[in-house]
Formats: sequence, C-alpha cells, structure tokens
Amino acid sequence: MDMADQLVLSAGDGDVVEVDRLLGQGAVVDAPHRDGRTALDRAAEQGHADVVRRLLGAGAELEQSAGEYQESTPLCLAASRGHAAVVGVLLDAGARTGAQGRLGCVPLVLAATTGDGGYPETVDLLLDRGVDINAVMKHRTALDWAVRFGQEGTVYHLLGRGAVPSAATLVTAREHLGHHPERRRKTGRIAIALLAVDVARGANQEPGAEAGNPA
Repeated sequence: MDMADQLVLSAGDGDVVEVDRLLGQGAVVDAPHRDGRTALDRAAEQGHADVVRRLLGAGAELEQSAGEYQESTPLCLAASRGHAAVVGVLLDAGARTGAQGRLGCVPLVLAATTGDGGYPETVDLLLDRGVDINAVMKHRTALDWAVRFGQEGTVYHLLGRGAVPSAATLVTAREHLGHHPERRRKTGRIAIALLAVDVARGANQEPGAEAGNPA
C-alpha cells in the first residue's frame, strides 16, 4: 500500500497519530486514494475533527471536491452527517456556507433535512455562525425542504430559529399531503405551525404595511 492510500485510510479511521506520522514522512496531504477520495474528504465524512484540523494545518484544500462521486465538499459532507465538531473546524478555517459542490448543495439545508430528522446541533452551529436561515438550495429553503419531507420536528426547530414561511412553503405542505395522505395529521400540524407564524408576522407589521407572505 502506498503512502497516499495509507494517509487516506488513517484519516478515515480517525488515527491522528498515524496521519501526523505519514505527513511527517512526506505524504502529500491531498493525494487521492486509489478510489479518488482524499484524506480530508474521508475525515470530514467520518466526523474526525482532530484529523480534519491536522490536515488543514498541513495545507489540505479547504473546499476541494469530495464525496463518492466528487459531487460534494468537506463541509457539505460533515453537515449532511451531523458532524458539528467538524463543521466548526471547517468554518473556523474559512469554509464558505453558500451553495457549493457540483450539485450546488447548501450546508444548512443538508444539516436540517438529512438523516431521520436533521441534525439540530449542526443547524444551530451554522445559524450561530451567521448563516442565512432562508438560504435557498434548488429554489427551496431549509424550511421548504423540511416541509416537503414531512420532517415535523425540523420544521418546528427552524421556525423557532426565525425561518420565514412563504406562500410556496404552504403550497409545499399541500403537495406533501397529496403525495402522502396517510400522513394527514402530521402534515396538518405542520400547516398549522406555518400559518401561526405567518399570522403572527402579519399582526406585528407596522400599520399600513402589507400583510402576507413574501413571494
């Protein structure tokens, strides 16, 4: 096994001591494994924050292509798996938080909607670092995607953090009900929560301001 393969495998295993040894012996930090994945790619995917920090310190490209098909970035991989510590390290290093990777993924949307019900800790970390909660991925916000997937807990969490429902969000809720009529009770609760936020926003507007959802 050559040094590049050893580095990538050690990074994926979270073995920071071996990673440090290999780098000290001259391993190229972003040299790919035979499958095309790099050490940073694997470490971010597996949630090894210490290894990610060491690789970045050795000059790993922060926003390199990552993922099985090189479709993603280290930040998107970490966000989509709820690896909050890794997300924090990448943000500290200056990783961008907008649409990125070949598929134009948005880390916040991935953190909010992947897994069984999103990753609230990672969502909060991103929001606390100033990420726009209404950022759009493929014409939908994190809230829109959560509604589309019927992720009730995520919807409540995003609303609690200040996500703004739009007219399209309510349309998405109705579409979800049409596709999944067996989830009528859950979808109904989601719609009520969205409408309650919308009504509260309208009531709090200045006199004379136009109430209703943004386009």
